[in-house]
Amino acid sequence: MPASLAPVPTADLVDRYGHTLRVCDAQLTTYGGVPAFAGPVRTVSLFDDNALLHELLRTPGDGGVVVVDGGGSLHSALLGDLMATRARDNGWAGLVINGAVRDSAALAEIEVGVQALGTNPRKSGKAGLGAVDIPVGFGGIVFRPGDVLHADHDGVVLLPAD
Repeated sequence: MPASLAPVPTADLVDRYGHTLRVCDAQLTTYGGVPAFAGPVRTVSLFDDNALLHELLRTPGDGGVVVVDGGGSLHSALLGDLMATRARDNGWAGLVINGAVRDSAALAEIEVGVQALGTNPRKSGKAGLGAVDIPVGFGGIVFRPGDVLHADHDGVVLLPAD
């Protein structure tokens, strides 16, 4: 897998692959300073607790995209400006979060892709509950580690396996 993938417009990918392209139906909003991003997927499953995400973002991202299944909870933020800065500094292309973020004005200035369901200023727990690199599902599709994800203002898609 290349260390850095150039994002392709998701609408173009739909035109090219049709029904074989997995399209996420979740209505995500772009919050990061990079509106279009792509890369191989790493996954985190958690609920109102971002300790595992903290740990993952401390590792080299190698152009990857972290898909976070936060259960769709908007009760507390799973990512803020400090974590987004860490993601950028460690080479992550972006994050797709089935949950909330905070520090949204600051996120817009950080050169990393961030898409999420919404915002909440409340911090999340730090118990370390959840799992990393397991299949996670939301928006009508399943994200698996190693899938190739493209994201932009129109949505999030996963390329068909070769």
